[in-house]
Amino acid sequence: MKERPKANMFSWLENFKLFGGDPKSRNEIKHILRDAQERELVDNDALSIMEGAIQVADMQVREIMIPRSQIVLVKADQKPKEFLPQIIESAHSRFPVMGENDDEVLGVLLAKDLLKLALEDNIDNFRIKEILRPVTFIPESKRLNVLLKEFRATRNHMAIVIDEYGGIDGLVTIEDVLEQIVGEIEDEHDFDEEESFIKQIDDKTFMVKALTPIEDFNECFHTKHSETEFDTIGGIVVDHFGRLPDCDESINIGKYHYKVANSNNRQIHLLEVTMTEKE
Repeated sequence: MKERPKANMFSWLENFKLFGGDPKSRNEIKHILRDAQERELVDNDALSIMEGAIQVADMQVREIMIPRSQIVLVKADQKPKEFLPQIIESAHSRFPVMGENDDEVLGVLLAKDLLKLALEDNIDNFRIKEILRPVTFIPESKRLNVLLKEFRATRNHMAIVIDEYGGIDGLVTIEDVLEQIVGEIEDEHDFDEEESFIKQIDDKTFMVKALTPIEDFNECFHTKHSETEFDTIGGIVVDHFGRLPDCDESINIGKYHYKVANSNNRQIHLLEVTMTEKE
């Protein structure tokens, strides 16, 4: 049997405009893209990237930032012998440098700027403030699409997230934003542990990766979800919906409210989990 030729994406869009009109919302755009994927005009990976690009416009920094408690930082008064082991162990490339108090960020230290220390004998005379890069501060409410644009314009790769009182709330990197579009970006230093799956936003709200193991979720939230039927909290949520939910859809399970913060046509990626007033 002769294979049916694939339709042209642009001609298909023109036909859609003639018979269906322009899309009125982002959800309509997603339905158009998924229909295009079913017609084999775009593949699954391309669809996921396009949906991710649309979705970052609805997401805020607070949803993906690294909480303050998990930040690897350097203090300005530390000697290289004191902070180098921590830098080597973390394998990060950028580090906030703190001043005299916990909310004073003087700048950003790039690991590559420390390479010259390996060639110097007198490292005790090293002055960290002389090689600091400027630091960018952003509110936790900033939209991810706006932040990505700023990262590109300024060529910064990291920003410090501040709360309404000017205190340090966390940090976010350009990689964190790009992962919302293209999916998880793993390198040889990445590893899975509970703190990388669950991030606390405030007293009652957490951002939880859908791939969080049931055991880890139960331990953190003191729940009793069965580990025999599903392996991840995402599986539990999909089961309660009875279908694959769209982004921004929500459901109550026990004493927690689950909102889909990030998803595509194949799976959910990120959940906003909030404690309700009563079970």
